[in-house]
Amino acid sequence: MVLLYVNILRSSRFCSLSAHLTRNYKQAGLHVKKAPFSSRISCYRTTNSVHLSSPQTAPHLLLCSNGRRACFQITPKPTSPLASGPHFHTSAPVRALPAPLLWLLLKPLQKITAVILGRSIRKWWVALPPNRRQLMREWVRHRRWHLISGAGVAMVILALLLLTHLDESPVTGRTRLLVFSREKYMELAALTSEVYMEEFAELLVPVTDPRHQVVERLVQHLAERNKDIPEVSDVSWSVHVVQSPNVNAFVLPDGKVFMFTGMLETVADVHQLTVVLGHEMAHAILGHSAEQASLSHVVDLLSLILLTAIWAVCPRDSLAVLGHWVQEKLSQLMFSRPYSRKLEAEADQVGLRLAAKACADVRAGPVFWQQMEIRDQLTGETTVPEWMSTHPSHRNRVTQLDRLVPQALELRESCVCPALPATDPRVVFTKSVRVMLEAAKNQKRGGPEGATSPPCPAAQPHSSLDCLLLYLPTMTSILPQM
Repeated sequence: MVLLYVNILRSSRFCSLSAHLTRNYKQAGLHVKKAPFSSRISCYRTTNSVHLSSPQTAPHLLLCSNGRRACFQITPKPTSPLASGPHFHTSAPVRALPAPLLWLLLKPLQKITAVILGRSIRKWWVALPPNRRQLMREWVRHRRWHLISGAGVAMVILALLLLTHLDESPVTGRTRLLVFSREKYMELAALTSEVYMEEFAELLVPVTDPRHQVVERLVQHLAERNKDIPEVSDVSWSVHVVQSPNVNAFVLPDGKVFMFTGMLETVADVHQLTVVLGHEMAHAILGHSAEQASLSHVVDLLSLILLTAIWAVCPRDSLAVLGHWVQEKLSQLMFSRPYSRKLEAEADQVGLRLAAKACADVRAGPVFWQQMEIRDQLTGETTVPEWMSTHPSHRNRVTQLDRLVPQALELRESCVCPALPATDPRVVFTKSVRVMLEAAKNQKRGGPEGATSPPCPAAQPHSSLDCLLLYLPTMTSILPQM
């Protein structure tokens, strides 16, 4: 039953993409440019490169960014068979259900109760004789001020209850509503972690796999460089790489990072992977799951009153069902989805700051979402309008990140990070796309101009779209195909 309700933790962290873009990496030297410490956020010094190795003589994996400024050298470390295998246990400990999960389990029952109550009120009213109805109307009319006062008192009590549950968001300092305490929600996170570990038990990549090593080192590097944030230093971060073509990544509130190999094959370079990890870690640091659950809890409780009124007032069940459907859609479009987009934008902002303090090239963030936007356009993937989506559009994410990049670069410089190349990857990507589009158009025309463009493979039929996708900025995966 738990599997039906853990999606609330997954929905705010899932990053579903559909691109396979690759870039070649070359071994490069490192140069350091020191800058004065001026940021209000404390940073920790780093060396010119991050060298990760083990005493074993296993082959090394060297990952270098396209800007020739940062390298990650990975050497798989030995692990006992039990450390990388599934965890066996005879029985789970007996414990009470966490409050958020209990609310999720009771949520359908609450709606059914509201429907039955509203329908019963309607039937009771219809069954009343005319004189009794008139008496009821007179009773309400004479006591209308008492009823209004009672409703006002109830609203004041509700407002006071909500005020007592206001909380300040970490990092951003934004005031928000938290109905469930962090401790209660961490209990649900632990339960959700167990569910995911059982679900992915046969798909987990061993910890000795280079792909796991890369994600592990990046996560630990992000945590080390941002340990001045209590929500980062107080969490034990662990990585689980899932062997799956799905392009997904998410982080649970208890610090468990789930990275799908499809994501590792999609990111263009180590900087994009760092930005993606920063975004997902930001969701966990800021407690967005608990915040979304709190808003949903309050909205659902208020909706129960409206739902009861709909079934009590509508003369027929068919009209009540229609009103119920309209109420659900309006609740999603007016509260749930706009709030989800707001949290995604905040995670983009905080994630970029986490990546900047980890010395990543934050200019890779907008490039990543530009790649996703172009891919969706070229493949004709169905997209919904932003006002109907839980996530901002790719275009708006690019615009927001472009606006945040200058501040992130200043923060990065204050953290004494290696100097970035003068060439902006955003400019390079834009020019590359323009060249590829021209090449695809010329090849489609098949004229003399098209003869100079790179040919598509002749071994199989192809379209101009296939050619364009083939020659989009070519980026090999940062990880080997195992």
